[in-house]
Amino acid sequence: MLALCLSAQAQPSPRQLYPGLFEAVQLGQVYADGKTFVDMLPQEPPATVLGAYQREKDQPGFDLKAFTRRYFYLPPTDTASYRSNVAGGIRAHLDTLWTVLRRPAQATAPPYSSLLPLPHPYVVPGGRFREVYYWDSYFTMLGLREAGRTALLQAMADNFAYLIRERGFVPNGNRTYYLTRSQPPFFAQMVGLLTQNADSAAVLARYRPALEREYGYWMAGADSLKPGQATRRVARMPGGETLNRYWDDSDQPREESYREDVEAARLSTQPAPVFYRHVRAAAASGWDFSTRWFGPEGTLASIHTTDLVPVDLNCLLLVLEQTLARAHRLAGQAREAADYERRAQARTWAIRRYCWDKRAGWYVDYNLRRRQQATRRTLAGVFPLTYGVATPEQARLATRRLGQEFLAPGGLLTTTRSSGQQWDAPNAWAPLQYLAIVGLRRYQQPALADTVAARWARLNLRVFQQTGKLLEKYNILDLSRPAGGGEYPLQDGFGWTNGVLLKLLNEQEPRPKR
Repeated sequence: MLALCLSAQAQPSPRQLYPGLFEAVQLGQVYADGKTFVDMLPQEPPATVLGAYQREKDQPGFDLKAFTRRYFYLPPTDTASYRSNVAGGIRAHLDTLWTVLRRPAQATAPPYSSLLPLPHPYVVPGGRFREVYYWDSYFTMLGLREAGRTALLQAMADNFAYLIRERGFVPNGNRTYYLTRSQPPFFAQMVGLLTQNADSAAVLARYRPALEREYGYWMAGADSLKPGQATRRVARMPGGETLNRYWDDSDQPREESYREDVEAARLSTQPAPVFYRHVRAAAASGWDFSTRWFGPEGTLASIHTTDLVPVDLNCLLLVLEQTLARAHRLAGQAREAADYERRAQARTWAIRRYCWDKRAGWYVDYNLRRRQQATRRTLAGVFPLTYGVATPEQARLATRRLGQEFLAPGGLLTTTRSSGQQWDAPNAWAPLQYLAIVGLRRYQQPALADTVAARWARLNLRVFQQTGKLLEKYNILDLSRPAGGGEYPLQDGFGWTNGVLLKLLNEQEPRPKR
């Protein structure tokens, strides 16, 4: 393993490094994408840059963009110069992308970079996403396993174990401006990929310390709560059960979307720090943004993410508890295994109690503040099928709901509401398609599972034939139009789309011999 001399040190974020200049650049929209400046590298130490800024900023004709171009640069990436070969076919394209999107291990980060160094190679999503992302990576790793790239698969898992060991959790991505939040916790599923065709006991023993530390991160403060109370990422339900929510430890605007957050806060009646916390928690969920997190007004100004106990998050933490139970059981530690098994069973019952909407026949989030179920149905409701929480009857009703309400020409809608937000209709995303397919197959619903898989793969292939690209998200209602919404243009690359598509292709047709 590389010696990471910056690993345990607190690297300042861009806003901390360039006070005043940072706000001027972001609020002035010097770059169309707020993520550009926070990813740039300085040509001089921050003190030199700030000194020059203070001397020049009030002079006649001062050009802020020219100033930043003089003192900063954006590192080039392989994706910027890559051109796909449509005639070579989709499999050749996918195989090439594993190399194009691969980034090497870093002994240290460049001076004053927002990038956090990682000891092993990793795969980035692509486009503006120049770093590793937590929940994206699980679906990318599905493709790495299908492609037989086991060394890179192992490297990715080891990087996340390293982040947990050094940081105490897996950040949203390996950037300093992401160090206040995590993302949907898929590390247990990543470890599960490594146990396939391997010694499960050895794999689980190797990663158990990281799994336990991540569990501690999500459950911190649980023991001190009374029914109806919540702290950070954990909540005590009205009946005394423990469930979790998304949370970000900062109540400031996101550095990578600073202007957008400041302007949005002005439209909200909530105090700015409360609004920013809800926005950041939505970013931690990966669903940034969706009416799923909004109040009855259906606007970003009404966002209230931390009031909600998300059904999908709690299914993921159930998997973590089950994985830890199995790890201890295989290690001969019966008492510890039994404790995690009890926790998993209690969570299963709590998810059913608080998140199953009998009238709708669907799993929903739970509103802590109102002490009632959320009214909006979203594709997060498939997670209880994916991970075995649903009863057979619930799965039957949910399958009917999927077919009647969510099924579209290109796959399954994320929500049925069109709002202009990217995690609403008409958009769809690879990870949710895959998890829905897995859940349907788990409950013996192959017809709908095969329909979803076929429609999604066909849309991916059609767009590739037309554009040479695999995209971050897709419009599945009007197949002639691209997906839209969000704070940035549609991105291509794209890690999780590639991984899910290869997995589905290998299920639909014989896997080519290597």
